Amino acid sequence: MRRIWIAMIGVTLIVGAGISAHAALRALSARHGVLLAAPSPDETLPAPTNAAPSTSIETAAPATGVTGTIDLPDLPIPSGTPATFETGVVPARPFSMATASATDRGRAAQCLTAAIYYEAASEPDAGQQAVAQVILNRVRHPAFPATVCGVVYQGSEHAGCQFSFACDGAMARVPSRTAWVRAARAAGMALAGYVFAPVGLATHYHTYAVTPAWNRSLVMTDVVGAHFFHRWKGFWGTSAAFSQRYVGGEPLPGPHAPMVTPVPVPLPELVATQTVPPMPQKPVAPIDAQPAYAQSGAVKTATPVAANDSLPPASQILDRWKDSGKPLR
Repeated sequence: MRRIWIAMIGVTLIVGAGISAHAALRALSARHGVLLAAPSPDETLPAPTNAAPSTSIETAAPATGVTGTIDLPDLPIPSGTPATFETGVVPARPFSMATASATDRGRAAQCLTAAIYYEAASEPDAGQQAVAQVILNRVRHPAFPATVCGVVYQGSEHAGCQFSFACDGAMARVPSRTAWVRAARAAGMALAGYVFAPVGLATHYHTYAVTPAWNRSLVMTDVVGAHFFHRWKGFWGTSAAFSQRYVGGEPLPGPHAPMVTPVPVPLPELVATQTVPPMPQKPVAPIDAQPAYAQSGAVKTATPVAANDSLPPASQILDRWKDSGKPLR
């Protein structure tokens, strides 16, 4: 009888431990925004070729994550723009890739997945969808490139890139396969037309950990997860400003090649004492006159005049006319 009671107590402890472990796992998953169940293969994109399975929860977004700023487009505001602009949060229009090629679709999905992963891998689903919405909002705004990859890797050739992961070395870390697949799902939804309405027409965001200089010059639309989302003030933050059409032409995914400042090559110094040899003088050939006229004076050479003589040179007269006394005609 005693053994039976001991066995029952042991079973109860084992079941209780299993329930506690499952509850703890669910709490940890909810805290970090990682799905317990792996998504089906037909809903996601494959992880990068250099990815390796990882059992650890990835926190790819840096604690100081913040989007870069860009000047307002140097374009005239369209005529007929109302004096009063939209108020509140206006949802964006669904993004469409209906006319895009298979190459553009694949590149756009890869770039958007990378941005969601490195900027919001530890965010809940809503946080990842909000980041994806900001990127697609930029694609449709004339202040930014008109492609998904162009927006994601804008400025990555130098330190002042728009999304910090593209130029701070974060991409050197091997992604977590599970987290990458989850980011790919959020990217696929956004590219298929899903709109995350709470952030509206936001084109910028930053985390709790930082307060960027442009924080007070924009209008905050929402707070999702660890990020604050903002849009521009005035006309450029209204739905009418998001008029840029997506026409494809996605560049290759990945950061741009770093800019290399050309180093000036010093020219050899000229030697001041170097002299140029004089040009050889070509001898002047004597005039070839016929013998009958050689002494006639017709081809006499003018008599050189002294340097201090201001008189004109002597006139050249044929010998037979010198003493004739007849005027020349």
